[in-house]
Amino acid sequence: MRRRFRRLLAAVSVAAAAAVATPVAAAAPAAGASSETATPLARPGFRMPFLCGQVWRGNNWAGHSPAHSIDWNHYNAQGTPDDLGRRVLASAGGTVVASYYSTGDGYGNTVVIAHGDGWRTRYAHLKERTVARGAQVTRGQVIGKVGATSAIHEFTPHLHYEQIHNGSVVVAVVQGVRWYDHLDRRLTSTNC
Repeated sequence: MRRRFRRLLAAVSVAAAAAVATPVAAAAPAAGASSETATPLARPGFRMPFLCGQVWRGNNWAGHSPAHSIDWNHYNAQGTPDDLGRRVLASAGGTVVASYYSTGDGYGNTVVIAHGDGWRTRYAHLKERTVARGAQVTRGQVIGKVGATSAIHEFTPHLHYEQIHNGSVVVAVVQGVRWYDHLDRRLTSTNC
C-alpha cells in the first residue's frame, strides 16, 4: 500500500512540475475573430524609457497620482539630480496616439503610445516632444526630453511614466521588475 501511494505521489508531482514549467502561449486572434473572443496577448516587454546603460531611480511614492505611476530621476556622480533635457525613449514599439501639452491635468507635455491589445504607455512633464500623433515608433526611439512642465504644479524635473491597460493605469513591469506601489529603487536601462 505504501509503495503504491509513493508511486502515485511521485506521478502527481511529476505532472504538477510539468504543468508549472510548461509556458503558456498567448493565442493571436484567428482570421475573422473578434477581439472580445480572442485570447489576450501578454503584456509587452517594456524596457526603461532611457538610454541603454543609464541608471535611473524609479519611485512610486505614497499618494502619487495616479496610483501605480512611476517618477524617474537621474543623478550625476556627486548624487545631484541631472534629469533636465535627458532623452526619453519609447519603452516598447507602437503608434503615438497622443502628443500634446495638457493644461487641465498637470501632465504638461505628454506623449502616449499604443502598443496593441489595450496596452499604452504615458510619458509626462516632458521638456519637449519629438514625435507627433500618428507616428510609428520602435522600442528605443527618442520621443522627447525630460522636463518639469505642468500648467498646475511646480516640481523638479523628472519623467512621469505610466503603463495603461484597457484605460486603467496598472502596476508597471519594467524589464521584469514589478513596480509595486511605494517601490523606490535604482535600475539600469536595457533599452538597447
